[in-house]
Amino acid sequence: MQEVEGPVPPANFEALRLRLVQLRHESGWSYDELAARSGVGRATLVSLEAGKPRRNPEKAATRGSVETWYRIARAFDVPLGDLMTALYDD
Repeated sequence: MQEVEGPVPPANFEALRLRLVQLRHESGWSYDELAARSGVGRATLVSLEAGKPRRNPEKAATRGSVETWYRIARAFDVPLGDLMTALYDD
C-alpha cells in the first residue's frame, strides 16, 4: 500500500458525479432503467448526477451512501473500488 505524506486531499465528488453520468450514457439507460436495475430511487439518481437537490436548493445535495454507490456499481457491473477511484484520481 502506498504511504500518503501530508493530509489526504478532499474527495472529488464532482468527478464521481461525472463518472456516473458517463456510465449511464454509455449504457444508454434512462434514470428509470438505472433505478430498476440498481434499486436506487430515481430522485436520488437525478440528485447524484445533477450534484444538487431536486426540491430544496438551500439544502446540500446528497453524495450518496456506500450502499447507494455499491448498488449503482453492481448495476453497471463494475467493482465498487473502480467506481470510487474517481474520488481521488488526480
